Amino acid sequence: MHDTVSKCIRVSDSKICPHCYSQKIVKNGKTGTGKQQYVCRCCGKRALDYYTYKAYRSLTNEVIIRLTKEGCGIRSISRLLKIGVNTVLRRIKAIALKITKPNICFGKEYELDELCTYVKNKSRKCWIAYAIRKDTRQVVDFSIGGRTNNTLRKVTDKLILSNATKIFTDKLPNYRSLLPGNIHSTKYRGTNHIERKNLTLRTHLKRLNRKTICFSRSLAMLSACLKIYFWS
Repeated sequence: MHDTVSKCIRVSDSKICPHCYSQKIVKNGKTGTGKQQYVCRCCGKRALDYYTYKAYRSLTNEVIIRLTKEGCGIRSISRLLKIGVNTVLRRIKAIALKITKPNICFGKEYELDELCTYVKNKSRKCWIAYAIRKDTRQVVDFSIGGRTNNTLRKVTDKLILSNATKIFTDKLPNYRSLLPGNIHSTKYRGTNHIERKNLTLRTHLKRLNRKTICFSRSLAMLSACLKIYFWS
């Protein structure tokens, strides 16, 4: 109740601290632009009566998550929310840092594949190796880098540790040296679900589209956007 009130009403009207929801809040001078400041006697934190900069709105992060998952780029989000580009970048990175990877269940079947994209410019190829659970189609882990054993191993090792009963991949030769033969399968249509997931990713995220001028500026931003898309 307090959470909803503090988000929708000015501090001067609710008399509730937006941080700890205490009612022990008193005036504490004004800003250079004439806005009333308040201080809470319980938590000691300060708050303005209201914020005019749109990035301070309580639902900004939730809207950024939704727009990111709908394929909006950094500048698109900046224009739609009327906040700075650098603010959007910082928010996306901060949101991604709070996201934890899901626990990998033991004794399940997985599909593993690689997705090609670009970082910094269209001449620098980059690969996203990721795995999904075959029954739920949930992404369990991903790794970004070259199409090398080092990149693939970050995903395959976790699947092996989970005692996976079967891991389906395409016929990329690298998998032969990374996965035990008794659980590795390259059978026809074994990766149908993850191939369809690739199409969904390319449709929803501009930076992954094949025929586009869009690409990721850095590995950190690519990783952050994928974490938001997969697990937020």
